[in-house]
Amino acid sequence: MHLAVYLPLLLPVLAGVGAGPLARRLEPRSATWLLTVAGLILAASSTVVLGLLALAGLVRVPLIAALKGYSPGVIARDDPATWQAAVAGAVLLALAASATARLTVRRAGALWSAALEAACLPGRESVVVTEDRHADAYTMPGLPGRIVISHGMLDALDPAGHDIILAHERAHLDNHHYAFVTLAQIAAAANPLLRPLAASVAFTVERWADEYAARHTGDRRAVAETVARAAVAAKRTRSPPAAALGVLGRRPAPGVIPRRVAALLEPAPRSPYHLLVAVGALVAVSGVCVLEAAHDLHEFLELAHIHRR
Repeated sequence: MHLAVYLPLLLPVLAGVGAGPLARRLEPRSATWLLTVAGLILAASSTVVLGLLALAGLVRVPLIAALKGYSPGVIARDDPATWQAAVAGAVLLALAASATARLTVRRAGALWSAALEAACLPGRESVVVTEDRHADAYTMPGLPGRIVISHGMLDALDPAGHDIILAHERAHLDNHHYAFVTLAQIAAAANPLLRPLAASVAFTVERWADEYAARHTGDRRAVAETVARAAVAAKRTRSPPAAALGVLGRRPAPGVIPRRVAALLEPAPRSPYHLLVAVGALVAVSGVCVLEAAHDLHEFLELAHIHRR
């Protein structure tokens, strides 16, 4: 295999480094879609390359070569991957598959639990107000999904803030933001180099909801102030993490709230065309390298099979 076929294993490094700047510069809805899709494609590409390396090593086993009718001489002479690379690929593939399966099962269980809890909440309205004195507001996916707001949060905000927080949570619910975060986390489980990208998706869905609230109210500064007040109230009352927040991700990392507030105090963001092209090119290169690796391995196995006859 050519050296270029190993690029899908390294390109996620660039994606991880660039995810943060992209999340800050792109329009949040576009950034969420772009980063999530790119993460899934890059994770799939790196996984396929690991599988191809493992397969190239598997045919080195004499029993398997004999069963498949491959020429031992051709395999020994022309194998496109070294045995060290093949073993490393097999080990990394097993680890990636195991991590992805565990996370997928855990996420599916969390979503199911949240859906059941949402169905058991009182009333038929999409918004549920709890008596909790801790300041909290979150969305619970389900059929139907529910928006949960505590009395503590309502007490911390003025009526305009109530409208803003509802618009923010409505954006999470209507646009299924939990799905984007979950898919990005699955991609990061398959390739840990994509963890910064998954963290950026968790940030962009919040920014997406912020921008939705800003368009809904027509006052970006008011949304910024509400985000800051809600964060201060939640910290002051030390509200425990809600079950639905576990579906969407962890509590905001340090610095996320100030970045959201700062972004809302700036004009509405746009998506520079050249950044979209750059991400598309990165994903395209990864895909081409995977196709090249698969083609090389196919030709090698065909040659080994022909020479066996």
